[in-house]
Amino acid sequence: MKPTLFLLAAGMGSRYGGLKQLDSLGPNGETIMDYSIYDAIQAGFGKVVWVIRKDFEEQFRTQILSKYEDKIPCELCFQGLDALPEGFAVPEGRQKPWGTNHAVLMGKDVIKEPFCVINCDDFYNRDAFMVIGKYLSELPEGAENQYAMVGFRVGNTLSENGTVARGICSTDEEGHLTTVVERTEIMRTSADGSQTGADQAVRYKDEDGNWVAVDDNTPVSMNMWGFTPDYFRYSEDYFKEFLSDEKNMTNLKAEFFIPLMVNKLINDKTATVKVLDTTSKWFGVTYAADRQATVDRIQKLVDEGVYPEKLF
Repeated sequence: MKPTLFLLAAGMGSRYGGLKQLDSLGPNGETIMDYSIYDAIQAGFGKVVWVIRKDFEEQFRTQILSKYEDKIPCELCFQGLDALPEGFAVPEGRQKPWGTNHAVLMGKDVIKEPFCVINCDDFYNRDAFMVIGKYLSELPEGAENQYAMVGFRVGNTLSENGTVARGICSTDEEGHLTTVVERTEIMRTSADGSQTGADQAVRYKDEDGNWVAVDDNTPVSMNMWGFTPDYFRYSEDYFKEFLSDEKNMTNLKAEFFIPLMVNKLINDKTATVKVLDTTSKWFGVTYAADRQATVDRIQKLVDEGVYPEKLF
């Protein structure tokens, strides 16, 4: 069974073109999302599903979905604040979405096959899709509890214009994920935080404000996950626990994140998550100054023949 690509796009607004997810970066106005879908098709994915806001549906179908529909089967699902289990209501004053794993949960009625979850505004590169596509397509029919995550090498995910946030991963001897620790300040720097010292290395700032060096090949999460449909069942159950916790209902910014769910399944020994290595070099527009570099890198890939001049 061919895997499905599931794009998290509920953060898109209705002002088409006003957000970085929809910024024209390719030579013919292509967005980063266009390259992800093109790469997924090359990697053997059989369907594309987006989770979006319901009030964006008509515009999304007209301006975005229409260019893919004759290339690959496409479906939509919707994330809303009121998409809650029976017996729960939106807390008064809450406006923030419920988080990435809530967005994933919205796909339960349209995804019945192994699937890969990605952000729509990250350039993951072809090899990452080949790696996760191969893993998912080779799972035995009906497989459960055998998930995967593409572990990008941290040295391939940095910005030249400031720090980045990444989930630094630890693995066991079999290459299965044991923990993901979010580090909000990662960059290539000296131990004192300067860019001029002789001891330049990839470092993250720890809780005490110290810069801790890590190897360039340390795997990090870029939110590229591989799941099977049983993941929806676990997410439904745990979301009820999440909502039953009073602190999550009184904190109007509490979110149900994918790593929260994944860490629970690992700690409970319910599932394993294979960390898949990739040579892909991530890039995106973390800072405004990253935009031109991203345009240049895409153009270079086009010039090298990795992508056609016009994708769709």
